[in-house]
Amino acid sequence: MEFHVSLAGRGDLSTRIYRQLHEAVLDGRLRSGERLPPTRELARRLAVSRNTVALAYERLTAEGFLVGRVGAGTFVCATPPAPNTLPAAGEVMVPPRPVWQELATDDRVAKDTLPYDFSVGVPDARRFPIETWRRQVTRQLRDLPPADASYGDPAGHPALREEIARHIGLARSVRVPPAQVLVTNGAQQALDLIARVLVEPGTRVAVEEPGYPPARELFTSFGAVVAGVPVDDEGIDVRAIPAGTRLVYTTPSHQFPLGPPMSLARRTALLAWARHAEAVVIEDDYDSEFRFADRPLEPLHSLDRGDRVLYVGSFSKSMLPMLRLGFLVAQPSLLPALVTAKRLTDRQTDGTTQGAMAGFMADGSFARHVRRATRDYSTRRTTILSVLRRDFADRLEVVPSTAGLHLATWVRGAVDVPALVERAAAAGVRVEDMAGYFGFGAGRPGLVIGYGGIAPDQIEEGLRLLGEAW
Repeated sequence: MEFHVSLAGRGDLSTRIYRQLHEAVLDGRLRSGERLPPTRELARRLAVSRNTVALAYERLTAEGFLVGRVGAGTFVCATPPAPNTLPAAGEVMVPPRPVWQELATDDRVAKDTLPYDFSVGVPDARRFPIETWRRQVTRQLRDLPPADASYGDPAGHPALREEIARHIGLARSVRVPPAQVLVTNGAQQALDLIARVLVEPGTRVAVEEPGYPPARELFTSFGAVVAGVPVDDEGIDVRAIPAGTRLVYTTPSHQFPLGPPMSLARRTALLAWARHAEAVVIEDDYDSEFRFADRPLEPLHSLDRGDRVLYVGSFSKSMLPMLRLGFLVAQPSLLPALVTAKRLTDRQTDGTTQGAMAGFMADGSFARHVRRATRDYSTRRTTILSVLRRDFADRLEVVPSTAGLHLATWVRGAVDVPALVERAAAAGVRVEDMAGYFGFGAGRPGLVIGYGGIAPDQIEEGLRLLGEAW
């Protein structure tokens, strides 16, 4: 295989070649059984004499790192000798900024699959219309101009921006032109772009408590002074927003993780506060497609008359998280900076996926998928509520909610919730501890039970096992 050897450093040329091959064998870049280039070839590439390379090979062979086979070549020894000294495992020579050592590692991607998975925020991939989506992707690849290898618009595929503007205008009364829509790699990148444009070290940012941990941690990583603001059954407590706050992150349509929508009075108060404080409100409308009762209240963006609201949406729940599609609706004064931040961050979101999503929305496939998924999730939600009221009435208090892919509950009585979650996992059941959503102190004990990823016929058995783990 091609192997780069640098001749920089101390020692004669043969010693430098020897040292780099020696290190490559020890750290696994050259694996057992791999064939090294012939001495003549490597000497030609390095512009040194063949004897210089041969001396390095002979030294490694004598030490047991290489073995020569007549007529075949020189190979890495099948069992290289153990070195006397190796760098300490986990040794860090260049540490990151302290904030990155403080932020929690997201271990959700590393979790083992459990038979009864009530994870939060996970849609059912089995219900996704994969064949319809595959046709859209195939059409995009088929129609791709062979000579067009240029970058796309950082703001997003024009057709997808148009479809998003139409969709949120009809479904959420967020009436904006396509030019104000910025396509992102999920809602998380939308928050990242906002932070890049509006947050600097010391900026005061308020988030809901309990709330969405990745948002809190993202703003913290930019050096913001982040404060948690308590929420109640009407939403974020506007009176508790600290003085000097410049940015507020909220989930008004379906408070995450508790579930209740923000009341109209509280929405009006938040917008009045933003105008008075000359602050910006981020409205994360993360799963508003799935509603099971009640007419949704007007989004903050629709009520805003002072251009204080940035509207963030995502297709991770309504489609699939792996597609990494989200969007940001911004006022004209901020859009150029946000588009520049997008260009500097990753240049653009994948064009094929954007084009396929535009076609998926334009032909009605997205609306049909959401309607079917809503009916399916509604059935699962009803089943879970029925079992909780029947079997857990003395143990769990369900927080009222009419939308989304999960239910929040408060634990009644004295229960060691982390231990309960561990016992449930040992029995094959995954539920989430409410404590993970509190970032500014211990909150009220509770469980969060998702129903997007679990099959309907597994719900009752999964909850029965949860009851046994109590």
